[in-house]
Amino acid sequence: MSAPVTIRGIVAPDSGLARKTAALAAQAHSDAILNHVHRTWWFGEFIGKKREMKYDRELVYVASLLHDLGLSEHHAADKRFEVDGADAASKFLHAHDYPKAKTDIVWDAIALHSAADIAELREPEVALVHFGAFVDVMGFRMEEISPQLIDDTIALYPRLGFKKAFSEALAEVARKKPHTAIGTGLADLGRRLVPGLEIPNVCDIILGAPFES
Repeated sequence: MSAPVTIRGIVAPDSGLARKTAALAAQAHSDAILNHVHRTWWFGEFIGKKREMKYDRELVYVASLLHDLGLSEHHAADKRFEVDGADAASKFLHAHDYPKAKTDIVWDAIALHSAADIAELREPEVALVHFGAFVDVMGFRMEEISPQLIDDTIALYPRLGFKKAFSEALAEVARKKPHTAIGTGLADLGRRLVPGLEIPNVCDIILGAPFES
């Protein structure tokens, strides 16, 4: 059995559930996306420790590693990719007898991870998944993590052309399910990366509502 991953004295969760979670993520994703979900956990962990937050580390680990399941071919369904991922993670956790109360928080953490103004106000576990993901995708709150920890994390989990891989994965969701992109960042990516893609504009939808005014 391999040793748990450690960065500067911080040890990643290594329970049976954590290992099964990591295996599921590895099955679902390309290397570029897989490394992103691992970095999401580490960056969330670093911020949680710096802020001295109290949280369930294993729960944040599980939610972080599964937060992009909705981008994978096997786990995508007909909802927003965040909700597809949350549903898939809940199904996985139910099959492993994870407590319902914790499963509900994992669902929220995944479903809300891209909703900045909402996730950060919810349970600390929900906030930390959002923080970790947004550090890695957009660099938000990067100043709360030391450059050494950033470098060590990227050394363990290289980016491997992540910007391109992630942007294309989101654009593909917009192409397949344009109705889920309305009013979201997916619309921006879809319009730029998918030639001829038409996504309804929120302004047009409002003005076209079947009322006189």
